[in-house]
Amino acid sequence: MTTHDPVLPVWSCGGCGGPWPCRTRRTELRAEFESAPVSLALYMGSYLVWAAEDLTWVPAGLLHRRFVGWIR
Repeated sequence: MTTHDPVLPVWSCGGCGGPWPCRTRRTELRAEFESAPVSLALYMGSYLVWAAEDLTWVPAGLLHRRFVGWIR
């Protein structure tokens, strides 16, 4: 269980208040999906689509970097 879940519709972190996914949540997600990087990309891609519906004023490129750009 994590306290670093998104607070909707602003997509801030419920644990630390930063933009979600925060550094802590990214670390947790990397550990959870350690052996399944494609699944992590698909999972975060679904969050990207969801966030794009709420954060209509944020440029798509910034949302992409925030939600999936850190996955490597």
